[in-house]
Amino acid sequence: MQEQQVMERAEQVATVGAEGVPAEAGAAEVGAAEVASAPSTTAAARRRQIAAGLRASLAAGMGLVPIGIAFGMVVVQSGLPWWLAPVLSGVVFTGSLELLLVGMILAAAPLATVALTTLLVNFRHVFYAISFPLSAVRSRLGRLYAMHALVDEAYAVTAASPRGWTGWSLLPLQLAFHTYWIGGGLAGVALAHLLPGPIEGLEFALCALFITLALDSCRSGRDVPQAVLGGLCIAGALIVVPEHALLVGMLAFLAALAVRHLVARRQGATEDEPRDA
Repeated sequence: MQEQQVMERAEQVATVGAEGVPAEAGAAEVGAAEVASAPSTTAAARRRQIAAGLRASLAAGMGLVPIGIAFGMVVVQSGLPWWLAPVLSGVVFTGSLELLLVGMILAAAPLATVALTTLLVNFRHVFYAISFPLSAVRSRLGRLYAMHALVDEAYAVTAASPRGWTGWSLLPLQLAFHTYWIGGGLAGVALAHLLPGPIEGLEFALCALFITLALDSCRSGRDVPQAVLGGLCIAGALIVVPEHALLVGMLAFLAALAVRHLVARRQGATEDEPRDA
């Protein structure tokens, strides 16, 4: 009798154990499926973000290509070696300064003059960094490149759509701009060797792009006061200190924006007081 009870108990234990194995195996399979699907979902999201960044670069990027072509042609027509165009585009990567550097290289300008000119021309990038979504980039190397590739076009695109940027969309945007610029310069180098003579007025191409970006920003009507403030600040700087107009104009513009923000904030607080009462 006791032996029979022991045998029945052993069969129950064996049955429970046998039934538990498939359950545990099924749970493991579900967990493995979830883990396997997580990277694929993340990869798909990253691909979408990369594609979004590349799409966002197309409008301004297509404007960079002809300017890059103009820069490459200026390098060749100035008598400088052709490889200087991709080197400057890759290392310096700021169109206005690169065009100025061509003239300073030809004039054998002193290093102090080059350094001061670089500071004055690129000082506006300090103000770009205030609202540029650099915090979206997590890696240290990525942030270094994002700071290096913070050009006017990248700032204009992110300022027009300030939300939703990630490292996987911001870096492709900037890398695309970098590629457009270098590729345009190489195309300009090739085109300059095919033309029978030089073309005058290519230096104005970059200024034309800035005008286009400003008009596009003001088209909605929301940025018109900022554009008026900017115009007044730079006009006043050109009259008062024409030798340092860019630096003084940008500082004055920053001060004007700060005052305008404080006034708007105070007006908003005044309008909210009656509602709270």
